[in-house]
Amino acid sequence: MKQIQVVAAIIHDDQGRIFATQRGYGDYKDWWEFPGGKMEAGETPEKALKREIWEELETSIVVERHVDTVEWDYPQFHLNMHCYLCHVESGHLELKEHEAAKWLTKNELESVNWLPADRELVRNLKI
Repeated sequence: MKQIQVVAAIIHDDQGRIFATQRGYGDYKDWWEFPGGKMEAGETPEKALKREIWEELETSIVVERHVDTVEWDYPQFHLNMHCYLCHVESGHLELKEHEAAKWLTKNELESVNWLPADRELVRNLKI
């Protein structure tokens, strides 16, 4: 089975809310996810995450710490998702690829339809 290495940003604000994005494309259109994407050859997870967030949201982030690595089998591939707690350094989280986004409190995290791997992260999230 094909293996895919991705990074995901758990972006939080000063009120402790978490930023979630809704996919606007593909097989899982309209499902919710933590923003991020595929790592390129030779990239560290932190560098990939900063690049992906800039490309998707035109925002610079500070990567604080690794939180979890989620492994998940999708029908077409095995996903290794490296998840990092982050906060905004500069920018306004402008949606370039997603159709919607929202800030969720810890109590609201389960209120959206997360992608399966992201749902696993939400279950394990202890920040």
